[in-house]
Amino acid sequence: MLLFAKKFQVMPLREFADLAAEMGFDGIDLTVRPNGYIRPEDVSKRLPEAVDIFKDRGLSVPMITTAITNAREPYAEETFRVAAECGIRYIKLGYWEYRGFGHLKHQINELREALKGIQELSKRHRITAVIHTHSGPFLTAEPTILWLILRDFNPDLIGAYVDPGHMVVEGGLSGWIMGMDILSDKIRVVAVKDFAWFKEENSWKARVVPLGEGLVPWRDVFGILKRMKFDGPISLHSEYRRSLNEIIEQTKKDLRYVKDILASLN
Repeated sequence: MLLFAKKFQVMPLREFADLAAEMGFDGIDLTVRPNGYIRPEDVSKRLPEAVDIFKDRGLSVPMITTAITNAREPYAEETFRVAAECGIRYIKLGYWEYRGFGHLKHQINELREALKGIQELSKRHRITAVIHTHSGPFLTAEPTILWLILRDFNPDLIGAYVDPGHMVVEGGLSGWIMGMDILSDKIRVVAVKDFAWFKEENSWKARVVPLGEGLVPWRDVFGILKRMKFDGPISLHSEYRRSLNEIIEQTKKDLRYVKDILASLN
């Protein structure tokens, strides 16, 4: 089980490494993007240093989270190369915003063209780039759209990063399971967080809630992953709007929750 670094970036990296090891995580999903633990322009120097810090505490770094959306952008090639040199196997890509009604088919074709260059980076450096199912106005919010984007790509070079939390926001009854079904042979990374809907003033908002208190039927999700014989990274996302101490305590509870489900399925 990996700990996603995003909500812990207020901590010095070494303190975060100590905390993750103390909590019982196996590894880290490290942010290498603007406003991340490592800025893209610093990747060559700081990523190897960070990996060594985590390794010294018995933690692996099998994946990094980036903002890369095009192989030609600054630091894309460098990030893939340095990640590969550090033994990192997976790179989460960035996001493509949905431009609104009437643009979808063109955007799908446009993105597929852009991914050809990223697939070449993946092939050259023996990396799997993954695309996240993020709810909201993003091109990959709907799993079926992501499948259309990925359908001709080698999933070991460009695969799906499924997030059942975001998937229940977009398809709360059966959409999430249909999404896992259609993407099943493309899934290479899984995110873990939960959502619930809240009425705020005159609109409904989806908010992150503790695991087991939201919409995601996690036992069913992990049962499907077991049926698929999924063995890739699972990244726990503690994206709570709370103080750091409260996030730490909730993260410990969430980790126990997931471990209890996994133990019961074995």
